[in-house]
Amino acid sequence: MDLERSEALHAYQVSEVYSLAYRGFLGAGTASMVVSFNYRSPGTTTLTLESSSGSKLILNKVFKKLLQAERQMIGAEAQRKAALNRNNYDFELTGQQQTPSGLAYVLRISPKRKDTFLCRGRIWVDAKDFAVIRLEGEPAKNPSFWTKTSEIERIYKKAGVFWLPSSNTSTTPVRFGGHADMVIQYNNYLITSAEPLRASGAER
Repeated sequence: MDLERSEALHAYQVSEVYSLAYRGFLGAGTASMVVSFNYRSPGTTTLTLESSSGSKLILNKVFKKLLQAERQMIGAEAQRKAALNRNNYDFELTGQQQTPSGLAYVLRISPKRKDTFLCRGRIWVDAKDFAVIRLEGEPAKNPSFWTKTSEIERIYKKAGVFWLPSSNTSTTPVRFGGHADMVIQYNNYLITSAEPLRASGAER
């Protein structure tokens, strides 16, 4: 169902709001940034900076790298490496849970290799649409010497028939003391091109 939704979604727009607060041996600082994100299949993106404020160090050293990483994640090869499938993960069903959107299956995910594209933790899968609606975990591979393992929470919301990111929260301890808290909020989705889904998860 994830693959079918991905193939049916041809283009969309969303406003992304980045916020980061750092406290540690370098002092303290905060920054925020608003980006207009336009996606067109397969893997074409346009990111337009709408506004930014706060620490120049965070804006130049952290947010720029995040935008570069976001462009890379949209590419076909990155999508293949990050996909929640049996090529990349082992899955274990651990239970069920009621969520605001309805019943969800809870699964433990174990990455098959150390890769910054993958996570170790749990996912919640909507029992009707068979879509990932929440992820909690940590990266399978630490992306930087300067940080320790991050705690990640991703929440998804429905835009039409598509489940897309709602928020991405991470808490990252920094080596030699301190930590960084980051939140990305995804607002005002606009689906500009899509095909009808062949069948809902419930019908299967």
